Amino acid sequence: MSQLLFHLDASLRTSLQQQLREQVARAILDGHIPADKALPSSRKLAQELGIARNTVMLVYEQLLDSGYLVAKSRSGYFVNPEILQGHAPTPERLNDIEAEHLAWEELLTMHPSRQRTINKPNDWASYDYPFIYGQTDPELFPTQHWRECSRDSMSVPAIRSWSVDHLNDDDPLLINQVRTRLLPRRGVWASSEEILVTVGAQQALWIVAMLLLKQGRRFGIENPGYVDMYNIASIFTKDILLLPVDEQGMRPEPRVSACDLVYVTPSHQSPTTVTMPLSRRRQLLDMAELDNFLIVEDDYESETNYLDNPTPALKSLDKHHRVIYVGSLSKTLAPGLRVGYMVGHPALIREARALRRLMLRHPPTNNQHAVALFLDRGYHDALLRQIHRVYHRRWQCMGEALARHMPHSTIPSAYGGASYWVKGPAGLDCDALRELARQESILIERGGLHFFDEPHSEYFRLGFSAIPESRIEPGIERLARLIPQATRDHRKAGSS
Repeated sequence: MSQLLFHLDASLRTSLQQQLREQVARAILDGHIPADKALPSSRKLAQELGIARNTVMLVYEQLLDSGYLVAKSRSGYFVNPEILQGHAPTPERLNDIEAEHLAWEELLTMHPSRQRTINKPNDWASYDYPFIYGQTDPELFPTQHWRECSRDSMSVPAIRSWSVDHLNDDDPLLINQVRTRLLPRRGVWASSEEILVTVGAQQALWIVAMLLLKQGRRFGIENPGYVDMYNIASIFTKDILLLPVDEQGMRPEPRVSACDLVYVTPSHQSPTTVTMPLSRRRQLLDMAELDNFLIVEDDYESETNYLDNPTPALKSLDKHHRVIYVGSLSKTLAPGLRVGYMVGHPALIREARALRRLMLRHPPTNNQHAVALFLDRGYHDALLRQIHRVYHRRWQCMGEALARHMPHSTIPSAYGGASYWVKGPAGLDCDALRELARQESILIERGGLHFFDEPHSEYFRLGFSAIPESRIEPGIERLARLIPQATRDHRKAGSS
């Protein structure tokens, strides 16, 4: 009995019957319960765990029906020996030959872990002022509607539909919702053959790079820009052209014409949040036509425009399939669901689908169907309206707080987005500021990571998607007081 209790979590005193069943089953499979000794009686186990005896009796009966236990007359319940059959025994070491350790660093053909990338603390929600980008406010998540769609995706007909091997096919309802509900909001019209659902936008970017980049092909990217797109591209080509960004997004300079593939974030440039005007979008597309290059349009944050209607997507202006459009539900529904999509010429989508098959075998159509139901029932449209209202208020609140407490340090967000891109005073060490802020329970993101040529340590990013409106001003005020301590001239003066 003591062995069983040792492997049962104390939280079972207030947990459900299913959790008790799972933990007893796990203890059996892990060999923690001797097969020759009876399990504790239902009365004794209930007393030890502080739960109802009926709960224990029901769990024992379920484990009996599932083949985990056998009942012996007047002796109680025992582990069923058959449940442990097929488990490989722990092998004995056959020899003691001493060999040199494998030189894994030399065997690996690439080292992605050495790339500079965005790191977010797992405990971000424990900070009093989490100015973190890319996380959503759990209070905004449509729990009831999502549970409804998840439940309906688990109906018997639905399970029979998605549980089989669909090979390369995506959920038809989801493809239809992307085609008729999501893309038209951005002025994009596409056939089913031009759409591929991906495991987040990141997978779409990887697939595009793998299909279109190689050594000798030039890749153009905004600077500052999305660091993981730079990391992905650098795996396939070393010829990367850094394209400057101004208050209207990426500048379509003449040297863009030398690229084979150009990556842009026109709706809200990552990370500066500026929006590329329609005239510049047309100019970039004309250059692509004249100089024969392709464009990847990452259209994230297209819905968070607070001062005007969203500018039509670059893809909506594309008449000759020059633009590969990438979208995602991460910033509106939830990043953990990992649902993205890409739109391109049928020939590209055909090869992208085949490449995805090599990665995944077939897509997670169970998840896809739940998302499809969420879109089909209008819940996503309702969520967008709510997010727009809440983010708009937070955007205004942060803008006012920055103007009040950091009047000489901000780059204003002209249209929206879910963050502010901030340039601090000359000499600011953002790493030092981030550490000082952390000690005050303030979470910020350093901006120098998004520059690919020089450090630019005076920049940082403040997200407002995960922080309540009431905490924005107090957090900005506290952060502003820390900036002088993190500025080199101030630190030098203090040390002298």
